[in-house]
Amino acid sequence: MLALVTGATGFVGSHVARALAERGADLRLLVRSTSNTKNVSDLKADLVSGDLRDPASLEKAVSGCETVFHVAADYRLWVRDPDQMHRTNVEGTRAILGAARKAGIRRVVYTSSVATMGFTSNGQPANEDSPVSLDNMIGPYKRSKFVAEQVAIEAARSGLEVVIVNPTTPVGDCDIKPTPTGRIVVDFLKKKFPAYVDTGLNLVDVAECARGHIAAFEKGRRGERYILGGENLTLKQILDKLAAITGLPSPSVRVPYVVALATGVVDEVVTGRIRGREPRATIDAVRMGRKKMFVSSAKAERELGWKLVAVDDALRRAVEWFRANRYV
Repeated sequence: MLALVTGATGFVGSHVARALAERGADLRLLVRSTSNTKNVSDLKADLVSGDLRDPASLEKAVSGCETVFHVAADYRLWVRDPDQMHRTNVEGTRAILGAARKAGIRRVVYTSSVATMGFTSNGQPANEDSPVSLDNMIGPYKRSKFVAEQVAIEAARSGLEVVIVNPTTPVGDCDIKPTPTGRIVVDFLKKKFPAYVDTGLNLVDVAECARGHIAAFEKGRRGERYILGGENLTLKQILDKLAAITGLPSPSVRVPYVVALATGVVDEVVTGRIRGREPRATIDAVRMGRKKMFVSSAKAERELGWKLVAVDDALRRAVEWFRANRYV
């Protein structure tokens, strides 16, 4: 089987490519001219140059493939130009699905996000059926992923074999960028966590997440969404786990929401708008934090054979990788 993987040089995508290689698949990886290919340098794969914003390059990339794993996305919680994120996440998804349809691809696995789910402020775990709308999406990243997911669902309704996976918050090795989640680990290692806010995430081992993509290809139903989750943890519990792994102290001071929001406003204005750099704290991130992003992966357990795995080993691998690659 020849599989095209978009986003293979990134965090989740590189693990998906590796998992496919372990299953004996032949790989074709879509890379941009500016891509850092370190994460896939040891893989036997056909690297093809292309861009999600260039439909002609996508048609060339999918030619001859049996399946497409569309993992690529612009994943940032702050961006100067939201339209740029929309073009990549929404129009790029539309273009790759159009190329897949034209090429007669057997099946597409589309990597959405848990960000598209309907969360409540009471911490009750969300699932694929939780009520949600575009109005619930905070910030350009969530909005773009929500709309892109609707594009994938509509493609499935019109007959294209598309299965959607919704990873929660992946953690582990090879977070090259790093992602916003990886920055939590890096900031902790740099002792930049003097306090914490009362929020929560569902963490999933990135290697397990990659295997969940393959399970979705093999067992998923067309047009269905599957949450690939691990442990529901408060931010304090995550930091305590990192403390146990590293021996560094976990913060004991909890920051009130209004203080966190004020910090986000200042950081976004000074760092983002004035200095032109991505801020550590953003208004949208603080607003998201008011709701604990806890989920249930019961549907994936029933239909894909998904198994919940503790994230301690993934956190340990993340710490070791960031240290070994001098992020700290």
